Amino acid sequence: MTYMMLLRGSISDNPLISRNYKGDVSMSEIDYFMPLLMQKEEESALTPLLSRGKVHFLWIKHSNIYLVALTMKNANASLVYSFLYKVVEVFSEYFKELEEESIRDNFVIVYELLDELMDFGFPQTTDSKILQEYITQQGNKLDTGKSRVPPTVTNAVSWRSEGIKYKKNEVFIDVIESVNLLVNANGSVLLSEIVGSIKLKVFLSGMPELRLGLNDRVLFEITGRGKNKSVELEDVKFHQCVRLSRFDNDRTISFIPPDGDFELMSYRLNTQVKPLIWIESVIEKFSHSRVEIMVKAKGQFKKQSVANGVEIYVPVPSDADSPKFKTSIGSAKYQPEKNVVVWSIKSFPGGKEYLMRAHFGLPSVENEELEGRPPISVRFEIPYFTVSGIQVRYMKIIEKSGYQALPWVRYITQSGDYQLRTH
Repeated sequence: MTYMMLLRGSISDNPLISRNYKGDVSMSEIDYFMPLLMQKEEESALTPLLSRGKVHFLWIKHSNIYLVALTMKNANASLVYSFLYKVVEVFSEYFKELEEESIRDNFVIVYELLDELMDFGFPQTTDSKILQEYITQQGNKLDTGKSRVPPTVTNAVSWRSEGIKYKKNEVFIDVIESVNLLVNANGSVLLSEIVGSIKLKVFLSGMPELRLGLNDRVLFEITGRGKNKSVELEDVKFHQCVRLSRFDNDRTISFIPPDGDFELMSYRLNTQVKPLIWIESVIEKFSHSRVEIMVKAKGQFKKQSVANGVEIYVPVPSDADSPKFKTSIGSAKYQPEKNVVVWSIKSFPGGKEYLMRAHFGLPSVENEELEGRPPISVRFEIPYFTVSGIQVRYMKIIEKSGYQALPWVRYITQSGDYQLRTH
């Protein structure tokens, strides 16, 4: 990447911020981006990468701001987009909201950050925790009290500072899985996948090395343990602290962690998942003057588990009025602005079955609905449970001072894009 700029979402506007990293892209090229984008949009040919001659514009949009990188070379596009999203993340950490006003109010700090984020066209320090050690913010002013660069920037472990001390050394591990599900009106599962992440909250002194063991199927096969109670992870992505070469060699997840909260890894399982909460609904219309909807919800997970904060969103006709509800558990509320009934159940044990009946009036004039019914969507969270069966087998904490540390593990399964179509 040779040039980067931030623009407002208007064709006549000049860049809010621009930064030339190598000087081989002419300043005049900036003026062509917005007209080119608007032209492609009108032609319904808009793409994430736009070209004019030898200049390539790689862009993303956040709120009403375009972040654009320019290059004249065959650059690594995935690297450029990762960097642009990282810029959004860093700016949001500093300003809470990345928008035109926050850019205008913090010109100095934005330039300082761009200087540290990239140098000579290559990404440099992109960890907001490290950047905040020497680029600090007081109101809208930049505090340059620390003149020396902190050792984390030049250290081999740039994501962790030296000299961290805690009275009590602990690691909290959250294994969170989101279930994406789409079921058709006949009850067949059309889409089923699990998207998981392992998040850590680290309170450890010194420069510890951590080793995490999972019931990874590839590891079990390497060590001759068979496939029982193992999980085959796909699309695994790690935090930069993980030693990838070691994971490739023997599947060991070894790392020196950042301090505080961070996502260690994410993964995906494209597998057939039995719907955890099954929904059936029956709709009856009476002489086009009223409609009754009956919804049955059943927990299809282990009886010893409980789903918390369950919300079932049932679509209703847009011209419905005079709602009346009857539920065997929880409460139902009509949201006319969204044309849905929200059935809320605070605690839903596995194996249980509940009913909700809704009665609505309809206009006396018949108005046949040509559009199809939207699907019923469900939100929930099940603690102490993972649908994939992934397990943390061990967490070893090694530090030269030899202190004892406690790892704590928590499992959570929650709804992702969870929808069930009905007749």
